[in-house]
Amino acid sequence: MAITLTQRLVMPPEVPVNLTLSLTAEERTRSRHHFETTDGQPIYLQLPRGTVLRDGDLLQSETDGVVVRVIAKPEPVFTVTADNFLELLKAAYHLGNRHVPLEITPTYLRLAPDPVLRDMLEHRGMHIVEEIQPFQPEVGAYGHGH
Repeated sequence: MAITLTQRLVMPPEVPVNLTLSLTAEERTRSRHHFETTDGQPIYLQLPRGTVLRDGDLLQSETDGVVVRVIAKPEPVFTVTADNFLELLKAAYHLGNRHVPLEITPTYLRLAPDPVLRDMLEHRGMHIVEEIQPFQPEVGAYGHGH
């Protein structure tokens, strides 16, 4: 029987974590979906619509108090670096104009692999490495942060 997770612990007290749920960036945008924990336990997310989960979030079932930690699952990504901060900032601007889900840090950008975007970035002088890494894109100006 699946554990139904209905709430995110906003300011979690020190509670014991019972299970972990490893999800890709796209899977962390699903508020109602069936998954399996890392050890095979069936889970059903029944969260408020529009919920975007982040690495480390704690979810709890309403009925039996089971606590599950969300882990950002490593997935294929492009990690983009530049020779200087301004060039990286310009790359972020151009990717934002295309509404690309994007992880932004002071030293790199990370996005889902796309050959057209790779070509555009290489023409702008960016350095691109294909990796398998956790991907945590920005949720956007109107996203449900916490």
